[in-house]
Amino acid sequence: MIKLIGIAVVALGFALRFNTLLVVMAAGIATGLVSGMSFNAIMALFGKYFVENRYITLTVLLMLPVVGLLERYGLRERAETLIKRARAATAGRVLLFYTAVRQISIALGVNIGGHAAMVRPLVTPMAEAAAKMTFDRAALPADGAARARHGKLPEETVQAIRAHAAAAENIGNFFGEDTVFAVGAVYLIAGVLEAQGLKVSVWRISLWGIPTALIAFALMAWRASALDRRIVRDAAARPNAEDAP
Repeated sequence: MIKLIGIAVVALGFALRFNTLLVVMAAGIATGLVSGMSFNAIMALFGKYFVENRYITLTVLLMLPVVGLLERYGLRERAETLIKRARAATAGRVLLFYTAVRQISIALGVNIGGHAAMVRPLVTPMAEAAAKMTFDRAALPADGAARARHGKLPEETVQAIRAHAAAAENIGNFFGEDTVFAVGAVYLIAGVLEAQGLKVSVWRISLWGIPTALIAFALMAWRASALDRRIVRDAAARPNAEDAP
């Protein structure tokens, strides 16, 4: 059981909000040390797998300047303008829709998402714009005369929306890619099981991945609904706070 110390390191590091990369590296080093590996051997493995998967790192590094240029020339503003045209949109509905699109697309082998490429520049601004509309509707008194509003969304609301946006990406990607045998994740699972002496077909893994993905989507729908209820409560309370002397 001591070899599972890496899980405790990750949980503690995230709870204390340490740097994610440092936490993961510390977990790997701790696991290697308690397993009898030398520090040099652990560092060699880090270097080996980094070089073997450098194409993934290169993709992210090339993506960041592109996304930065798009944001510099108004990508976030255009995303907010687009979502404001949909009057029925809420933050939860936007995120739930993205989760569905992400699950379906990755199940078909089409990777259209990602935290850097979609969540930060598009999904999050659209969800925040929908939340702003909720706050604006709450600013309408009974006589229908709009009241002037100033400032931005409360910081707690913004952080909650961003956290749920990240969760939408993770849930859609992680559970969606296990539903179709043509995706590499299914073969990875089959390979790990086979290494442990368990022969399982990729068809069976994909079959059992479908109900798992549906359950994950249902939980995301509940989370999105809870987020909308929280935003409504915050929006209803905020005008009263602003009107207080």
